[in-house]
Amino acid sequence: MSQLTIYASNNPSNALVNTCDLSEITQQLAKVNVRFEQWQATAPINEHTTNEQIIAAYKNDIARLKAQNGYQTVDVISLAKGNPAAAQMREKFLFEHTHSEDEVRFFVKGQGLFCLHIDAKIYQVLCQQGDLISVPTLTPHWFDMGSDPEFTAIRLFNNTEGWVAKSTESEIAKQFPLLA
Repeated sequence: MSQLTIYASNNPSNALVNTCDLSEITQQLAKVNVRFEQWQATAPINEHTTNEQIIAAYKNDIARLKAQNGYQTVDVISLAKGNPAAAQMREKFLFEHTHSEDEVRFFVKGQGLFCLHIDAKIYQVLCQQGDLISVPTLTPHWFDMGSDPEFTAIRLFNNTEGWVAKSTESEIAKQFPLLA
């Protein structure tokens, strides 16, 4: 179940908001210019579905976002449970950073926790299957895939090289709860 938890950035032990209501999640995130949507596949998806078939199953929503925001590149990233490199992969995203373009992720399966640092608040968004999140350009954030991650996600990019993370040099990400 999708979840939004909002904290004051100086108080990681006391949530200001904690909700699983999709309408409230969407409204709270829209206030800080973060897009949050739910998508439905137009074709069945299972463990044998190819990346091309996954993109085709969501082609209408992908085309809409490309037209609205000028995204140039779309791909699919997957990580299976039990991956021996999971700990190293997890560490690559657990520091506060920004990107020079939107970070757009749609969860085809699995989950991930986006932690956004906006206006002295931390917005923790647990994205589950069917959730799309778009983190705006230059928004400080970090991402947690969990200790034994499993997910498949569609990514959209403004440039063909994909995104590059630029560290904020802040230690704030170490202060807030992560996925188990």
